[in-house]
Amino acid sequence: MILEDGFSRRFHYLRLSLTEACNFRCTYCLPDGYRPAGRKSFLTVDEIRRVVHGFAELGVKKIRLTGGEPSMRRDLPAIIETVANTAGIEKVAMTTNGYRLKERAAQWYDAGLRDLNVSIDSLDPRQFQLITGENKLAEILDGIEAAQAAGYHRIKVNSVLLKNLNDHELSQFLFWIKGQPIQLRLIELMQTGEMDARFQKHHQSGLPIKKRLLREGWLQQPKGQTDGPAEVFSHPDYLGQIGLIMPYSKDFCASCNRLRVSAVGKLHLCLFGEEGVALRDLLQDDSQHTELQTRILEGLTHKRETHFLHQGNSGVTPHLASIGG
Repeated sequence: MILEDGFSRRFHYLRLSLTEACNFRCTYCLPDGYRPAGRKSFLTVDEIRRVVHGFAELGVKKIRLTGGEPSMRRDLPAIIETVANTAGIEKVAMTTNGYRLKERAAQWYDAGLRDLNVSIDSLDPRQFQLITGENKLAEILDGIEAAQAAGYHRIKVNSVLLKNLNDHELSQFLFWIKGQPIQLRLIELMQTGEMDARFQKHHQSGLPIKKRLLREGWLQQPKGQTDGPAEVFSHPDYLGQIGLIMPYSKDFCASCNRLRVSAVGKLHLCLFGEEGVALRDLLQDDSQHTELQTRILEGLTHKRETHFLHQGNSGVTPHLASIGG
């Protein structure tokens, strides 16, 4: 049994959301902060162990822990250790806003975390606060240094491209990564149900940046089996790299290798689309393992060839925090 859809795409990468909650108020995601609709119970460590085991036996090799903000989980070290010790899982990664990175980077590393994505949408402290609602840029930069000292070899920094907010900062970012092994990932703003107006105002295509990089001698790198959707560029004069995530580019979905499980235990075949396939009822006992895998495989038969963002259709996704971005 392998995870393969009707378009011959194989899935080796699972994004697992640990919580919908976040302590930042980013303008493109949760500008009013996290507001739960009633009390929610997120996946327990045992439920996480079972779902990761199920996917690992079906060929998943990389797990990315996401949110919301995953560091809001007090049991995060136990979760990391559980995932890292699952047979078949070769890489455990996490995306974080960096709020607790300085104090906990070493603890997470010791638990088995090896790859970090840290969200930094501006290197200007005032602009950073304007975008995120938090005056924490200096602390997060200190956290990256702490993570490097703890042993994380290449840290990725996520920056959402926002027209008229941070689209003038590319040169500053390039100067920053010239002397250190950071992969800067520039992500096009994506349309979601609650963000239509902001999308129209702030969407910035990554294509002009790609053209500039190629003009300036950057070389596109081949993708690995568990790599995400970024087009990655390296330059002989830079220790750092640039990654471009452009969901509106031609054939973006052709190389899709990722599935998602939300913090409440639903399998999502695409960041934009359907309501999700419920898995949590099959995560209550180890004896449900085969039934869980059968449901995952059946759910995958419904994966579509592409999203419909080009038509302005973002499906039922209200905001990126709802299913882990």
